[in-house]
Order: sequence, then structure tokens, then C-alpha cells
Amino acid sequence: MANYQFIDHKFDVVVVGAGGSGLRAALGCAQAGLKTACISKVFPTRSHTVAAQGGISASLGNMGEDDWRWHMYDTVKGSDWLGDQDAIEYLCRNAPAAVYELEHWGVPFSRTSEGKIYQRAFGGMTKNFGEAPIQRTCAAADRTGHAMLHTMYGQSLAHDTEFFIEYFALDLIMDEGVCRGVTAWKLDDGTLHRFQAQQVILATGGYGRAYFSATSAHTCTGDGGGMALRAGLPLQDMEFVQFHPTGIYGAGCLITEGARGEGGYLTNSEGERFMERYAPSVKDLAPRDMVSRAMTIEIREGRGVGPKKDHIFLHLDHLDPKMLAERLPGISESAKVFAGVDVTKEPIPVLPTVHYNMGGIPTNFYSEVVTRLGDDPDKVVPGLMAVGEAACVSVHGANRLGSNSLIDLVVFGRSAALRCADTIKAGATQPELKPAMTDGHLARFDKFRNASGGTTTATLRLEMQKAMQEDAAVFRTSESLASGVERLAAVHAKRPDLKVSDRGMIWNTDLLETLEFDNLVGQAITTVAGAHNRTESRGAHAHEDFPDRNDETWMKHTLTWFDDKTGKVAIDYRPVHSYTLTNDIAYIPPKARVY
Repeated sequence: MANYQFIDHKFDVVVVGAGGSGLRAALGCAQAGLKTACISKVFPTRSHTVAAQGGISASLGNMGEDDWRWHMYDTVKGSDWLGDQDAIEYLCRNAPAAVYELEHWGVPFSRTSEGKIYQRAFGGMTKNFGEAPIQRTCAAADRTGHAMLHTMYGQSLAHDTEFFIEYFALDLIMDEGVCRGVTAWKLDDGTLHRFQAQQVILATGGYGRAYFSATSAHTCTGDGGGMALRAGLPLQDMEFVQFHPTGIYGAGCLITEGARGEGGYLTNSEGERFMERYAPSVKDLAPRDMVSRAMTIEIREGRGVGPKKDHIFLHLDHLDPKMLAERLPGISESAKVFAGVDVTKEPIPVLPTVHYNMGGIPTNFYSEVVTRLGDDPDKVVPGLMAVGEAACVSVHGANRLGSNSLIDLVVFGRSAALRCADTIKAGATQPELKPAMTDGHLARFDKFRNASGGTTTATLRLEMQKAMQEDAAVFRTSESLASGVERLAAVHAKRPDLKVSDRGMIWNTDLLETLEFDNLVGQAITTVAGAHNRTESRGAHAHEDFPDRNDETWMKHTLTWFDDKTGKVAIDYRPVHSYTLTNDIAYIPPKARVY
């Protein structure tokens, strides 16, 4: 093995990832007087939060009466009762303050004629505990994530957060179950670094690129989840993968749910607004899992559009062009570029596309990573937190409601920072790092750097993505999931034959993509294993051999551990938190999810 040397750094807090949750956590920690580092493999404003379009949910009540209890009810119902109700209460109660905080920092929200923050309708958001749709999603046109990310990056710089940009995080530095920091590779000069900290916060985003067609950026490779698995920690509820109903056909590029919130609707080959059959009360604004399944059924039954009858039309052509230019300018441009469609005159061809991972690193509502240890299902892992799509807190349960992701980022990014401020003393002495803690990181890095087999990373990655796309899709069966387990086991078995052509240390994208693929494959395997194991249908997990939700057996979180040496998955469970934080809202009991 090459003689690698580390450059050492010491901080109170190290945040890995500079998207919405990472920037909010870093900003909060810096505001609290903690010496804070933020490591990112891309420039912060290129993080995937920049692509979030439709908006951020909060019960401000600017477009009519609203209540955080209604928001909580919708979120519990949308999660198909797999969400933890203590965490959901924390999210919904703190949402309005979090949005006003963003406004005061400078997020340029769209405005009503009265000057208030504009709010649009989104799927599953209702008033008076499910009575009718409500406008709850705060929007900055259709570029809300872009506005949030730029604002929080500026604020983080103003509060002296130290950024390490284009550093790729390799592994967690673990010391007898305690996280002491993280190792990283600096891409532009090839140096290796050890970041020691009292608290590491993983904010690395989802793993959407485990699939062939996804709205995720190519950087969404679940690096935090990969590091957690290698550290011997479990991931939670990985079987729940959200397909967004409206990805542009053939490109996968996202058309925000806000398009339907502004009055857009779906039609089949007969010109029928078919969502009226599937969800009579909310129609095109049903939750995403329901709309994706309805579209898939229409296509299966021969009512798809186009020469191959393999997609659906989204209509905005009946709406006022001035309104489209004001509220959906990015969507209008994307439709023109990726589908060749003028949205004022013709419909957009769309198809369900992988969009969000409900599963991730299990945490409590303080954002502390937890694991099951013996009889304790909520054992805190000292020194480690996770936020955003990398985490499973779990406020989204089996299915996330649109616009609940951006509020998740800032509420739990803030929660992590507050917890750090309460539990960390700035400048406290930290134990010395021993070489044995990081020798394994170097060995893994060196193994991939010098991989000299016959299979390129791109070839093996495509094999994984095709297996996920075909066998763990909108609808699953026992047969397809068993096939997925076998195909992914074969992908894992071929890893020793990987070929990396570039042996350099500076901007070695061949090696970078190989390390990212290694992060993805463990999460792909735990996803199909969890899905094959869960013999019911719930939220985004639509198992055709078990079409009904089974609360008696399956009202529990799946925990999956992955042994990288053997490729085997171990499965255990955590109970769903069916209790709330306060008496302000009663426990919401499971019932049929009718819209």
C-alpha cells in the first residue's frame, strides 16, 4: 500500500454536506460560537437542494386559515402511519418559525398582494383534518430550493463557518462505538485529511442514483449512508423509495408538484382527467405515491399516450400564460429544453421517476443517530448526527408529502445545531486519534485506486441501476424483489473485478465515481432486501402480492445492517413512535388512507 499521509484538522463540529440541511446545521453551530467546518464534494450552491422547485410547507395561514395540527395530521396520514409522531409534531410546530427565519435572512419568497409570503396548494395538504385541499406551501416562484441555498450559504459565510469545498468524505473515524471525526480526500490537490470533531453531522443527501432514471443529481450517491453502513450502523426503512409522478418522459427532469398546485392536471390517451377516479376529493393533488400508482395503472391498462402508449400528459396549456411566466418560469423552460414543449400551447409528456428516499440513517428528533442495541431501540451513537435526506428521523414514514422535504431540512438542521449548542463546550479537549482508527480507510481507498480488474465502474453501476429500476419499481412483486436480491448480489460479487484506469490523486474522477458506486451498492442491496422482507403494501411500497396494509404485523421500522465482506443483510426492527411530545394533539390512530 502506498505511504499516504494525513493532514489533520480539529473542530468542535464537522458537517459533511452543504445542501439545505448541512448549511442550516453549520450556520446554527457557528452562531452558537462553536468552531464549525463544512465539507462538501461540490460547491455549496451546486448541492442538490438547489434543484428543489415547488416550495416549503408551513402553516402560516397566509391564503386562508391554517393550523400546525392540520399539517401534522396530513403528515401522519401521508406517511401511511409509519412516521414517528413525536418527530412529526416537532416538525410541524417549528415550521412557521423556521420559514420566517429564512425570510429574515433574505430568502426572496413570492408575495401576495398584501406583501405576505405566497403559499400554493400541494398534494396531501388539507384543512380541518382532511376536509379539503389547502394552500400551505411557501414558494419562491418555482426555484425555492435555489433561493434557500444561496441565502443560507451567504449567512454561513457571514458567521465564519469554515468551508472545505471539493473534499470527498471517505469514512467515519470510529472509536469503540463513538464517532471522532471523518476522513476526506481533497480532489484538487490529491491530499488526504482527517477532520476531528466533538460532533459529526452527516448531511450528504439521498441515494437516488442507485436507480437508472431519477430526478436526483449525479452527485446523489448516498455517501453518508455508505459511511454509516461501513461503520457497522444500520439504515432504516430503505424499502420506501418515492417516485415523483411528473418526471419529463425520456429525460427524468423534474416537473414540480407546484405545477398541479397552480391548476395543472393529468390526462390519459382518452383525454380523461383520470385522477378523479382514484382520489375523488383531492384529484391531481393526491399524495405522490397514489398519483404515481394511478399513472402506472393507466399505462398498464392501455390508456397511456404517445406512439408506445407509455407515458401520460400533464396539462398547463389551459392556464394564463402570465401566471405561468410569474409562478412557473423554470418549469416552462425545462419543458421547452427537455421535451420540446411550449407549455402555453401543449401538454408535457411525463412519467413517474425516482425522486426521494424516505429511508436513511435513523435519528431521533434531536438529529442524533440512533441504533438498536439489545433491548434499547433508541440507543444514541455518541458523536454522530444526521439530517436531511441522508437521515430517517422519521417524519416521512412510508411516503413523503411534497414540500415537506425543504421544511425537514431547516427544522432538523436547526435541531442539530441547538443540540450541539446544548451538549458541546467550545474548544473542549478531544482524545488523540490513533492510526488504527483510520488504517482501514486508507486500505479501502488504496484498493479502489489500484483496482485492475476487467469491469469498469460504469458497466457495474449500470447493471445495478437497471436491476433497481426493473425490480424495485412503483409496483413490486415477490418475484421481482427476489430477482432484485439476486441481481444485486451478483453486482456485489463482481466488485473485486473493478477496473480503475487512472492511478492519480488529483481530480481522479474514475476513482471518485468508483467510491460513489461503492456507497450506492450497499444501499441498493439494503433497499431490495427490506422490500422483499416487508410483506404488505404501505405508502410508496406497493407490493402486489400483499396489496393491503398490515398494521398488526408491520407497524414498525425496518433496520438493515450490511456486511460488505459477505454481501449479507441483517434485518431487525424499531417501534414506530406513536406518542406525541405534548398534549396539544391526540395520537392519530391508523385508518384507511382515503382522499
